[in-house]
Amino acid sequence: MLDAILLGVIQGLTEFLPISSSAHIRIAGEFLPGAQDPGARFTAITQIGTELAVLFFFRKEIARIVKAWFRQVVLRKELAASEKSDARLGWLIALGSLPIVALGYLGQDLIRNNLRSLWIVASMLIVFGIVLGAADRFGGKLRELNSLSNRDGVLYGFAQSLALIPGVSRSGATIAMGRALGYSRDAALRYSFLLAIPAVFGSGIYELSDALATQGAPSAFSLGETFIATCVAFVIGYAVIAWLLKFVATKSFMPFIIYRIALGTLILALLAGGVIQA
Repeated sequence: MLDAILLGVIQGLTEFLPISSSAHIRIAGEFLPGAQDPGARFTAITQIGTELAVLFFFRKEIARIVKAWFRQVVLRKELAASEKSDARLGWLIALGSLPIVALGYLGQDLIRNNLRSLWIVASMLIVFGIVLGAADRFGGKLRELNSLSNRDGVLYGFAQSLALIPGVSRSGATIAMGRALGYSRDAALRYSFLLAIPAVFGSGIYELSDALATQGAPSAFSLGETFIATCVAFVIGYAVIAWLLKFVATKSFMPFIIYRIALGTLILALLAGGVIQA
């Protein structure tokens, strides 16, 4: 239970920072008793907690988007300009979710097994740290979410699908894409929060229902332990969202980039020295 709580704290701390929560859960498992990978299923289920934090934190904005979309699609009402923008954002979130849904379903075995090698995790921490740094340094700063196009929505979606590889980071990949497309840090970050909701809830609920159907533990942890970890991730994740939005208003992503490269380099050194196993 203490291990599950610790992993819940790690999940909450790292889910929204562009440093890859799945990488940190995978790495942390190597230093827990038994040195066991908590597993993709445990990671997916605990991410439900952090996405519930997103729903709660952005509840007014999400409710506005859902309401506008419902009025446009179901009720066929004429919308005001602001409502049209909200309804369009709802459509773009749905459109941007398609790539990760398709690739995640088709590549389940690959994601659960092959891609969780620490060689891959460490390499992705470094590579996408450099990608995020370049995008943040050279990307534009003027565009906001009301200028989001269909093309940009799809590109955001493909960037998010890269997060199926532990070490890439869902927020890191979408933020990097947003900055490369010329969106402000705040706009890129906010859209990464909203875009993640369907994908994370989808994968988490799928893994949870599969675990319940087979009456098996999600990973090395029981369902009860996983539930506690998910609750812890919700509380910590909510606090991180509030802090991160204030941070990016005045600061760059450089501290996270340096951290990614340093951590990735350390893990590669430990692997090469035989201290930990891939």
